[in-house]
Amino acid sequence: MRIITFNELRKIKNLLPEGSTHQIADKLNLDVQTVRNYFGGSDYDQGLTMGIHIEPGPDGGYVTLEDSKILDMAIQILQDAGLR
Repeated sequence: MRIITFNELRKIKNLLPEGSTHQIADKLNLDVQTVRNYFGGSDYDQGLTMGIHIEPGPDGGYVTLEDSKILDMAIQILQDAGLR
């Protein structure tokens, strides 16, 4: 389990190079919309929620991630690209 602010989660998503959500989805065998929902999207007709819980608070609120695999992969992509 990991806790991060919503704004930080969105910042990480917005910094990802084009195609990264598809790359993460392919590696984890997930629908790409599920990865987008993980970063704050809300298209649940196409994807799942992936165990995120948002609580009100500063910086857009606090997000509790039950599983941080998607976030960890996103951070690794940013580090590999020299963006974080």
